[in-house]
Amino acid sequence: MSKIFLKPKKDEALRRYHPWVFSGAILRSEGNPKDGDTVEVFGPKGDYLATGHFSEGSSIAVRVFSFEKTAGGLDFLVKKLGEAYQYRQRIGLIGKAHTTCFRLVHAEGDGLPGLIIDVYAGTAVVQCHSVGMHRQRELIAAALQQLGDGVVVAVFDKSKETLPPNYAATVSNGYLLGASAAQEVMENGHRFFVDWETGQKTGFFLDQRDNRQLLGRYVEGKTVLNSFCYSGGFSVYALAAGASLVHSVDVSQKAIEWTKRNLEINGFQPEMHHCIADDVLKYLQNCPVYDVMVVDPPAFAKNISKRHNAVQGYKRLNVAAIKKVAPGGILLTFSCSQVVDRELFYNTITAAAIEAGRPVRVMHHLSQPPDHPVSLFHPEGSYLKGLVLYVE
Repeated sequence: MSKIFLKPKKDEALRRYHPWVFSGAILRSEGNPKDGDTVEVFGPKGDYLATGHFSEGSSIAVRVFSFEKTAGGLDFLVKKLGEAYQYRQRIGLIGKAHTTCFRLVHAEGDGLPGLIIDVYAGTAVVQCHSVGMHRQRELIAAALQQLGDGVVVAVFDKSKETLPPNYAATVSNGYLLGASAAQEVMENGHRFFVDWETGQKTGFFLDQRDNRQLLGRYVEGKTVLNSFCYSGGFSVYALAAGASLVHSVDVSQKAIEWTKRNLEINGFQPEMHHCIADDVLKYLQNCPVYDVMVVDPPAFAKNISKRHNAVQGYKRLNVAAIKKVAPGGILLTFSCSQVVDRELFYNTITAAAIEAGRPVRVMHHLSQPPDHPVSLFHPEGSYLKGLVLYVE
């Protein structure tokens, strides 16, 4: 196993259990580590600190998966996945007929940086964000089989979209265990068709589960706009809670087709809902006013260099949205851009409300659900932020 030695005073974060080693903190290495290799990290005085996966050419040079000496391997993964599974049992997501989809592994939040695993009614969808984790995919599949009878019956590797481009060009998505199965799941008693093979991310945005449930408090008898609707999650919840009319807007025609399918399998009549394939910002310029509006765009910034443009994008979008909320209406607005932190997002929405010229009250501060946990030592894991606003 190759060794990484840190520069003086560059070991403090690691000693506080932050799981990233930046390239600028490295003094030297022994063993000529390559992309994806497991390496040990040592302090300036040669004391062992952590073990992780090396990423060649990345600003995050090592993603730490253990602060104790380990070679990794199957036994290690069985232990880590078992701990993640027990945590999901503790928060009430395992073995529930009304909810058959959940996040099993949330990267650093579960001590496995670079690894996402979402479970959809027995199919585990794996997304690796590092070469080192992807090299463990067969062991991950084997470890998933040891969680318990029927918990995971198939494993689909969907990492090609999330790996570094050069490495991604050499791999393909596919089943590591089992084969394609029924793609219908339950979430809080609602039915959803999930296309984990070709859909965005792992197929469904599980991180909005609690926020979709919250929406139901405010929509009875109201008109609702679900913008950036994807497969219609917020739309289904709104109609189930008694909304009088729901419009779903997304630029993707495939997303609109998924939305229509999910409305149909939940038994909603066509006159209760209208799907619109259009650019959201363009649609907001000439749309009617709505009693309740959901603005849940994709990440506008993937890195720090794009943050300014992202903030301007969020501002323009929310100015247009606030102008189209009926007096006394409610806006749920979100950002999933990790580099736009909670304070910056709040200030951006404040600027949008000022430009829109309307008094706004904050009703709720929103985040991700507990199956997307945030390590106390890695605040960067808190990526989803949202506000529920009352617009006068």
